[in-house]
Amino acid sequence: MSYIEESYDAIIIGGGHAGTEAALACARLGLNTIMFAVSLDSIAMMPCNPSIGGTSKGHLVREIDALGGEMGKNIDRTFLQSRMLNTAKGPAVHSLRAQADKFKYAKNMKMVLENTEGIVMQQSEVTEIIVETDSLSGIKSVKGVKIISGLSFLADRVIIATGTYLKAKCIYGEVEIYSGPNGLQAANNLTQSLVSNGIEMYRFKTGTPARIDKKSINFDKMEEQKGDEHIVPFSFSNTEDMIKREQISCWLTYTNSDTHTIIENNLNRSPLYSGVIEGTGPRYCPSIEDKVVRFKDKERHQIFLEPEGEDTNEMYVQGMSTSLPEDVQKAMLRTLPGLENANIMRAGYAIEYDCINPLQLELTLEFKDIKGLYSAGQFNGSSGYEEAAAQGLVAGINASLSFHNKPEMVIDRSEAYIGVLIDDLVTKGTNEPYRMMTSRAEYRLLLRQDNADIRLRKKGYEAGLIRQADYDYLIYKMTMIESEVKRLKKTIVGMRPEIQSFLEGQDSTLLRSGMSLHDLLKRPEISYTDIIALDPVRPELRADIIEQINIQIKYEGYIKRQEKQVQQFKKLEKKQLPDNLDFL
Repeated sequence: MSYIEESYDAIIIGGGHAGTEAALACARLGLNTIMFAVSLDSIAMMPCNPSIGGTSKGHLVREIDALGGEMGKNIDRTFLQSRMLNTAKGPAVHSLRAQADKFKYAKNMKMVLENTEGIVMQQSEVTEIIVETDSLSGIKSVKGVKIISGLSFLADRVIIATGTYLKAKCIYGEVEIYSGPNGLQAANNLTQSLVSNGIEMYRFKTGTPARIDKKSINFDKMEEQKGDEHIVPFSFSNTEDMIKREQISCWLTYTNSDTHTIIENNLNRSPLYSGVIEGTGPRYCPSIEDKVVRFKDKERHQIFLEPEGEDTNEMYVQGMSTSLPEDVQKAMLRTLPGLENANIMRAGYAIEYDCINPLQLELTLEFKDIKGLYSAGQFNGSSGYEEAAAQGLVAGINASLSFHNKPEMVIDRSEAYIGVLIDDLVTKGTNEPYRMMTSRAEYRLLLRQDNADIRLRKKGYEAGLIRQADYDYLIYKMTMIESEVKRLKKTIVGMRPEIQSFLEGQDSTLLRSGMSLHDLLKRPEISYTDIIALDPVRPELRADIIEQINIQIKYEGYIKRQEKQVQQFKKLEKKQLPDNLDFL
């Protein structure tokens, strides 16, 4: 018998990247919120790659920030190195990526949670969701949770964000450990409660590489990977000057034929190939043994050595995720240039865990059959910190909006990568851990990482998560972009001598009497800053505004064409199909 029964507005199950964003959104939108985690040391933990962002994932982080989430601000506070990826290609696929000090990242996020009004944090395992069924309508509604000590906590909004902890099992070689990531306690009791409430479960798998001692690495045999000279913040609230710091290098090396031979000779000891691993793994983030088997034509694979923090010698071996036995891990690592004497501090492992079939969810991330129960992150069948945080934020916003009897937020796939992510999960489902990629977004020229604030900040403001000052700056920014593009169109430079000098050696067809600065900027090799000498009356503008002017002018035709495609898509999406339509 429980003598205490506490009531809250919202309960968050899990304290990872999804759980933290969900809890912060709920509390900031006025809900009295409690978050449960099996360990408070797991808050915003990075059990895999010590980085935030990357190809397409950087888009998600900037969208999270545009909506009022915390991930972008937190990585800006705790990064070790920052790089903009894919800059040799067009702006649609530019993606920001930052190496994180994983310990400071988690510590800072935990401090933000602890100091946010309306959040209570408790270390305990949730073992049961409390669901009531209306005797007249038959509608199920969530009413709270029970924890392992027997205490009940009541709430009409519950968000499940259990990550990889449900019935988690870590595996490498012949070793099987029933624990969550990094040796933390697994959550073994909640799955049965979910199944008994009619929720369909899947079993997925992900993995991580070894961590090695920095002292045992010969960096002279590796290629140094430095950060960008000019740092682009993840958060639209920050500028480069606000976050600038001395960066720490990463290092590049490669596998070779000796590495591949060791792996091939030990495949019989790999849980991935022996049948020990039952869960479905991520196709787009394969283990090193999977790479060697699937890509036999490749003579070598890139391996990056990445620091895990400023106050540790642990280095992350990016690109070498594995569940091979520890002796094989050590042998294959020591075939790589620079790692001949590498010492493993933590062995790589695969982790299996329970998650749901996401087809059971609405676009709001609420369960179709259980009112008030929401779901986010790897529990929904996705992979990655960024995908998790995006879902946690949306689930938190929608739980709060529905609590206040306001219309919930549904982000269209033509509006954001977050929309693509959620739409893919809940309408197509997934039979493997889902990873965001730029190729999944049909309208990626519109959904660039540089314009996430223009696309989404208004939604975040209307929901209540964006400060008035930040929203006012957005309005100013959009006004300045529009007015400056118009001014450049009207500024005729014609065939003045300085123009002929500026264009010397370039295409002579540019030289015409009615030429404007706008015409000049359509040239791919000419930027807004290049023509300053031709434009003495230009206004002083921030770098983010100049970036938008450049992109909008250079890609004007492509952008307009894609906007027409979106309009056509929305017309078709609203078309009603009759119930008796014979699809055959």
